[in-house]
Amino acid sequence: MKRILIPVLVLSLAACSTGKLGEGRVRSALMDAGLDQANASCMAERMSDRLSLGQLKRLEALKTEKRSLYDYVAAVKRLSDSELLQVTSSAAALCMTGFAKEKR
Repeated sequence: MKRILIPVLVLSLAACSTGKLGEGRVRSALMDAGLDQANASCMAERMSDRLSLGQLKRLEALKTEKRSLYDYVAAVKRLSDSELLQVTSSAAALCMTGFAKEKR
């Protein structure tokens, strides 16, 4: 019983911590890609649980100077990943319009 319980506890703790770690990485990737802190924070909270590690790495590669949400979504569209585009565009729309509770 002990052999099963310890790995289950370790895995459950790891699962809980990845969301916040992922959110920080997504926020950093968004800010490095030119988004302001308010939009990056709002979008990261919505996106972090919905992206794979590979998708996050693709976002991290979009580094540039300041850009608008529209320009950022256009850059993500050029990555040709429909799921990544859907997650990004829905988060951007909710944050831009103020419907996201994180933006209020």
